[in-house]
Amino acid sequence: MADHDVRGRIVGHCLCRSVTIEVDGAHVAAVGACHCRMCQAWSGALFAAFDADAAAVTVTGEVARYQSSNFAERAFCPRCGSHLWLRDTDPEGEPYELMPGLFVDAAAFPLASEIYIDRRPAYLPPAGEYRTQTRADYERDHRSIEGDTP
Repeated sequence: MADHDVRGRIVGHCLCRSVTIEVDGAHVAAVGACHCRMCQAWSGALFAAFDADAAAVTVTGEVARYQSSNFAERAFCPRCGSHLWLRDTDPEGEPYELMPGLFVDAAAFPLASEIYIDRRPAYLPPAGEYRTQTRADYERDHRSIEGDTP
């Protein structure tokens, strides 16, 4: 998503506004979607996120974390349950994959990539021209834990 790399400031909040996430610096002004079973189970349908450099992210408020694999965590607000991010924890300093719905400004971000397209539910038709990968393609090139195993 290098075409969409930007620097700037955007602020997001969980549903109850107990958690604020400020991105002040490098981030991707485009969204990637994932259809693996783990992401479907966590999101309830379609998982979508945009990347932000760890150094650019400031989080205020109480956050609960769930270690969803031996290398990644998923964070949420313990009060309202809003999903906040997915992030590789090994090595430290990995970018945040932030939930675009928390950020009003992210509503203008285009969909730039979609993975596990062979697992896309029938109720979510393809949305346009962008980079796509099947489960096999994605897992060949990225560290994963069988994304179809929630």
